[in-house]
Amino acid sequence: MTFLRYGRASAVAVVGMLALAACGSDNNSSSSSSAGTGGSSSGAAASGGASSAAGGAAAACAKGTVNAEGSSAQANAMSAWIKAYQGQCSGVTINYNPTGSGAGVTAFNAGREPFVGSDSALKPEEKTAADKRCSGGPAIDLPMVVGPIAVAYNVKGVDGLQLSAATVAKIFSGKITKWDDAAIKADNPSAQLPSTPIQPIHRSDSSGTTDNFTKWLTAAAKSDWTFDHDKVWKAPGGQGAAKSSGVASAIAAGDGTIGYVEYSFVQSASLKAAKIANDGKNFVELSAANASKAVEGAKPADGATGNDLALSLDYATTDPSAYPIVLVTYEITCEKGLKADEASFVKSFLGYTSGAGQQLLTPDLGYAPLPASLQTKVAAAVAAIS
Repeated sequence: MTFLRYGRASAVAVVGMLALAACGSDNNSSSSSSAGTGGSSSGAAASGGASSAAGGAAAACAKGTVNAEGSSAQANAMSAWIKAYQGQCSGVTINYNPTGSGAGVTAFNAGREPFVGSDSALKPEEKTAADKRCSGGPAIDLPMVVGPIAVAYNVKGVDGLQLSAATVAKIFSGKITKWDDAAIKADNPSAQLPSTPIQPIHRSDSSGTTDNFTKWLTAAAKSDWTFDHDKVWKAPGGQGAAKSSGVASAIAAGDGTIGYVEYSFVQSASLKAAKIANDGKNFVELSAANASKAVEGAKPADGATGNDLALSLDYATTDPSAYPIVLVTYEITCEKGLKADEASFVKSFLGYTSGAGQQLLTPDLGYAPLPASLQTKVAAAVAAIS
């Protein structure tokens, strides 16, 4: 069975596990990222076992070729999963094209792909269209990747920077313009801070990362951030850069820069990430464990029922062990209503990513695994796909 009619013909194979193609969120570029073929076990679509390989054994092996697209924030995770899954299952090729969350949702609702990645759960108007596309059953949001968002900086001579939510809001809204500002000194009483001008970097394209970053500012620094949240940057000033790769490059290229970017890009670009405090007192280091802790407190989003696992994150958490700026990237698919061969593939592959594949979401890759309680719910939802 093949699924070559689905997805974009431009998707190409990238064998490297850590390919950093077109990264960032919600952009509409056509760059591609996927893993190459290979395998050591065989089986019909969603039948037969898989051999042991990196990341553990998949629940079952699919066959054929499938194209998917969407969130570029999860592109590195997808590359790792695809490489491991194809290493276990001969006769299957998966091409994931990181076109951005918005493009992914559009493609899914148009019926072009059996699943897509998104940095945000479906909005009500998107959910209506997605449910219609899933004839016979609802569309479901499946949390799959925890992606910490770093406040990354490049200031000559400054290490171990600490920033409260209020200070971050003032920096990105243009109220603080020098690195030796009194507010930054208050957060870093022992630091030697230069008078270097601050150069804030934000996303120039529509971005789920921007949406999640500004959701945090809206929740944690209400009096200092008056621009609400949106996928499009609303605050004045600063420098825009396309995609997370562009933001990371801009931060690395200039002294005095600061920007928000997924942790995987901090890793790949060797950037520094600030410790962050919601309460102005307890500064939390960005780590996989601390990011997962923030997601543990998430509640079901309004309207999420059954196997639709859209989450409402507590961006204002003051848990002393929770890193508060996180995004959760989802896989969006149909609980029922896919064609039989599509449903078999999605159930097989997402069964792997929600199970053994979570072991691959390591700090070195720039992600955090789902909290155990949420992982159990996601695995059960995947098992119900038919």
